[in-house]
Amino acid sequence: MTTQADGEAHPGADDRVYYVISDLHIGGDEQLEDIEFREELLTFLESLEETDEDTELVINGDAFGLWELTELDGPAKFDALVETYPTVFEQLRATGETVTITLVPGNHDHELAAYDTYVDRFAAYNVDLVQTESITRPLAGREIHFEHGHQRDPNNRIDDWGNPYDRPLGYYYNTHVTSTAGQLSDRGRFNWLKDIQAVTPTEWMPLWVLSKYVYREMHPLLRYALVPFLLLFNVTALLAILVGLDVAGVYAMPTDAVQGFLGQFGRPGTVAYLVLAVNVTLAGILLLVAVPLYFIQQDIKRTIDRFGLFDGDVTVDAAKPYETAARELAAERPETAVFCYGHTHRPDVTEVDGVCLVNSGTWLKRLHRRDGVTGLLPPVFYPSYQLAAVRIDADTDGIAVEFQPIEKPNPAPEELTLTERLLTLGRKPDPDLPDRHVVDLDRSEPKSSVPGETTGTGPEPVSEQQE
Repeated sequence: MTTQADGEAHPGADDRVYYVISDLHIGGDEQLEDIEFREELLTFLESLEETDEDTELVINGDAFGLWELTELDGPAKFDALVETYPTVFEQLRATGETVTITLVPGNHDHELAAYDTYVDRFAAYNVDLVQTESITRPLAGREIHFEHGHQRDPNNRIDDWGNPYDRPLGYYYNTHVTSTAGQLSDRGRFNWLKDIQAVTPTEWMPLWVLSKYVYREMHPLLRYALVPFLLLFNVTALLAILVGLDVAGVYAMPTDAVQGFLGQFGRPGTVAYLVLAVNVTLAGILLLVAVPLYFIQQDIKRTIDRFGLFDGDVTVDAAKPYETAARELAAERPETAVFCYGHTHRPDVTEVDGVCLVNSGTWLKRLHRRDGVTGLLPPVFYPSYQLAAVRIDADTDGIAVEFQPIEKPNPAPEELTLTERLLTLGRKPDPDLPDRHVVDLDRSEPKSSVPGETTGTGPEPVSEQQE
């Protein structure tokens, strides 16, 4: 197994400009074969083809979804990729005549490290496939470390690197769940199931399926009848609390106001008041039951956490393993200035022991969880794109790391139903790419490109309101 220290070194130019992209996940069964960012990728590659700088493009893992091509084996998958995406491969060939293109295997395309024939096949398209876990590149007298990042994830780590039959837990999830989703996606009212690759953390997948059922697959008449009912329940629950305050002699004005208002309408008002009174009674009972259930639920959760029963979650922590790896690398290889990885799909820049830790993000759609205003309907998973290439080059003050955004229209207007848009009014995510970051070569405090700004975004929190 190739260790981190054994990563392939490269003698290239010490003043070269590096561009990094990762997690394209090109390829897969049936509906997964669609590349929603095809035009943006081609435009980006064309721009590199026209550069006059000494440039290297590093595709840092999971360029291809080989795990999701379940009906083919070995290098036959390469033939399928070329046949399905001829314009992409021809543009790689054209761009590779001007700049160096280096491809590093990830977990989804680990097979690239398992068959030597892949090296020659990619070389025909001017792509230098390396079959090691990591590579290094020189810059300004220092070093950039590249790895995909899945080796820090116990659910996707390849213990026997280069063995095509070494299959971690993530392999089975993708070949059985993700691939099946691609085969079934076009059977829905809307072709949404193929977006399962964008669901992170993986534990949210069942909730995401429930959300898409309610907002996409449920009959529209049922959905439009359900929303006002749940809104009415929320109002009734509020009234139940106010009635409780009235009964306790704390605050009587709201109930008096309701009685006075409905009393103006005579018998219909009396009927409405009785219906409301029954609803308030039921809501009050539910609220009384909910209080002890809530405390029981919290106690059960604390007990589970204490015993560590769910410590083996499917999703790796988005930051900690990589911060630890950066600290270890800073101690073992002091010449390291930048540690570049992908895998978690979260674009980020932060400083760890003098090493710039940068995640290049993903070109897949990103789904941001937003709980609806009713509190009872499933959350809305709001889609967006954060397409970007990371540019790393020498700066007068050190080594500059900068995200260069690649514009793509917001998919939300076409992909969200009217109900989802209404429930997320004022709650739309506004994901930003990290600011430009400069690493001081003397390992002093890193410098931000804009006065007063921090040097990085820090780890992006994964909460119930985000992702």
